[in-house]
Amino acid sequence: MSQHDDTTSGPTEFEHKAPKAPLAAAFASVAGWAFDLFDLFLLLYVAGPVGRQIFPAHSETLSLAAVFASFAVSVLMRPAGAAIFGELADRKGRKAIMVTVFAGVGLSTAAMGLVPTYVTIGLAAPIIFLVLRIIQGLFVGGVTATTHTLGTESVAPRWRGLMSGLVGGGGAGLGAALASIVFIVVSTIFVGEAFDDLGWRFMFFSGLLGALLSLFVLTKVEESPLWVAEQARAKARAKADPNAVQAKRMRFRDLATGRYRKILFINIAVTAGAGAQYYLTSGFLPTLLDSVVQMPASGRGTVLLVSSLVVVVSATAAGELSERIGRRKTMLVLGAVNLVALPLITLALVKVDPTSTGSVLLLACLLAMLANAAYAPVMVFLNERYPTALRSRGTAVSWNTGFMLGGLTPTFVNLLSPTIGEVPGRLAIFLVGAVVVFLIAVAVSPETRGNLDRPETTEDPAEDYAQDSLRGQQKPTDIRASEGTPS
Repeated sequence: MSQHDDTTSGPTEFEHKAPKAPLAAAFASVAGWAFDLFDLFLLLYVAGPVGRQIFPAHSETLSLAAVFASFAVSVLMRPAGAAIFGELADRKGRKAIMVTVFAGVGLSTAAMGLVPTYVTIGLAAPIIFLVLRIIQGLFVGGVTATTHTLGTESVAPRWRGLMSGLVGGGGAGLGAALASIVFIVVSTIFVGEAFDDLGWRFMFFSGLLGALLSLFVLTKVEESPLWVAEQARAKARAKADPNAVQAKRMRFRDLATGRYRKILFINIAVTAGAGAQYYLTSGFLPTLLDSVVQMPASGRGTVLLVSSLVVVVSATAAGELSERIGRRKTMLVLGAVNLVALPLITLALVKVDPTSTGSVLLLACLLAMLANAAYAPVMVFLNERYPTALRSRGTAVSWNTGFMLGGLTPTFVNLLSPTIGEVPGRLAIFLVGAVVVFLIAVAVSPETRGNLDRPETTEDPAEDYAQDSLRGQQKPTDIRASEGTPS
């Protein structure tokens, strides 16, 4: 635990205490985000069969566009889920809400495997599927209110950057890797038409794995120490002056009004640019390899698995780099590299011989590595933009709204591509636009490293936070000498 000499930090009873088992909170955050993204990713791995069985159309491009539209529907619901469950996580604690949302995502995903085909029940098939995607999206939005705050609030300050990379980027890589493993196993069991007829359903059934993680959280994970300390401060403020404005609970509308409005808009722009980079690379990669490169399923599964594991390493390294040189500088450097590298690698990838697994693997790994590394510090950056009383809502709404906007880009790529052969060119154009948005938003943002170490006063824990975030100022409380290890 960092110690502060600032007399505005209030009584020592309000200082947060390090949890006895921070690694449990860290594991729950990483595994939870990985499993929930695994559930979300499953549709990307079975886009072809789902398109043919649930969303049949006269052309493959339109069928794929319909599938990605259903993916977009889920993504569109994430900000609403973030607002609902973020409010609850700030009021009731991170742990209880984490248990609820983990179970919700897993169950709604498994239910997708039970949806009858269009041939069987007609228009009801895509409607039922879309309803389940909406429910899943609400719960996934709630997941970020917990996984994206509990870990960073529980580990020592020295490890927050690494935690951000491991959860935000590494969790995504682990989720994709798990989806790849399941895809390899299921496609081996259900070969050819059998996968189209039945195998894709078992992909969705595997979503129940994530729901089981809620039991671990319920029994092993402690509440966030920063949240517990904030509750003590809130009670003290209310006791001292029940009528004071500062004693009132911060409301959701505080995010979009007054001093937090500019912060929220900038944060959304950062995550939108980062999210689009992800969805146009790692997120689009399964479909790109299948429909454009036309790579055999066996080699495709290997490429997706290895590239996902590479993401874990690159994102974690980028998160750690942000702890050393700062969040802002890390994102600017990686964004500048991606502005040139991502479109060039994409165009090169589609020209490679699909039977040359090594060449495809190299380019796919470079693509995924760079895109995911760029947004690795975003999670902790968002945490450091909000006080504890508003952190779950602020982080989750910023993250999910930004990734909602970024998640729409694959749908537009498909819609603006009359033929499959035109997809790569559209991808390259959208990638350039995504990186430009990311760079501009990061450039106008302040450096945030050390903000979680700031004392939150018993008078108004939000005032200095918001003003310093807008001005880009840092108070001399970024104490890193006694941060220790995460355990």
